[in-house]
Amino acid sequence: MSVCFRPGYERAFGTYPLKGEDLSRAFAAAYEVGYRAFDTAQMYGNEADVGAAIRNANVPTDDLLITTKVHPDNYGKDLFIKSVEASLQALGLSRVDLLLLHWPDTSGDNRNALSLLREAKQMGLAAEIGVSNFTAAMMKEAQSFLDGEVAINQVEFHPLLDQSILLAASLECGVPLASFCSVARGEIFKHQEFDEIGQRYGKTPAQVALRWILQKGVAINTMSTKVDNMRANFDIMDFTLSSVDVGRIDSLNHTNYRCVDRTKVPWAPEWDGPSA
Repeated sequence: MSVCFRPGYERAFGTYPLKGEDLSRAFAAAYEVGYRAFDTAQMYGNEADVGAAIRNANVPTDDLLITTKVHPDNYGKDLFIKSVEASLQALGLSRVDLLLLHWPDTSGDNRNALSLLREAKQMGLAAEIGVSNFTAAMMKEAQSFLDGEVAINQVEFHPLLDQSILLAASLECGVPLASFCSVARGEIFKHQEFDEIGQRYGKTPAQVALRWILQKGVAINTMSTKVDNMRANFDIMDFTLSSVDVGRIDSLNHTNYRCVDRTKVPWAPEWDGPSA
């Protein structure tokens, strides 16, 4: 079982773009709500703030699942391990629970970065390793290259985006998915279906969308600085969407609304298109 799918860890709190006191307050509040999995990255520029938040909250690190991600600029042989060690120093940890390649290598060949990722694990710098923003083909290649060690592929995943190709590949190669932009940065609220379905379950539109993701077998990353929203995002384990409601939400995939593309991240890969 992937580390992300251990009971209680399938719902992670994302820390981007929080920093400083905002992050520290949000971390403490999220921990109080029940979150134990927290996500950061070199690219976010807040690993030291996450480390400070952990110390300020005075919580046992053995109770936490910390994920960080290596920036593509650090995929070089002389940079990779040093950058991971710098991340650990910033976080105040001897190792992270999950270390990911944040993006595919801009060269188009991920083997060198994957080798360095495995080396970091072998050095004890990470308990498990994985990838982020990998296409279906890249994910399958990574899993084969690393002999089944890829614990997760963190990707944009929400009801308004057709990720059926990626989800099918996930099941085929045994690499679980984890979501970011889980409510499409608020775009789902423009679709009345989530409100209508939520009323039947006594849940909010966001809770409906997040529950849909979980029922697809995908772990969740969410972020809010509002305690009520944190609690609502976490409180999605006490209901199950019917097959009819899941199908109704599935039909919204055709909008293919994507939050992250090359206009925002120039080095993003050519994403998988909708399935036939």
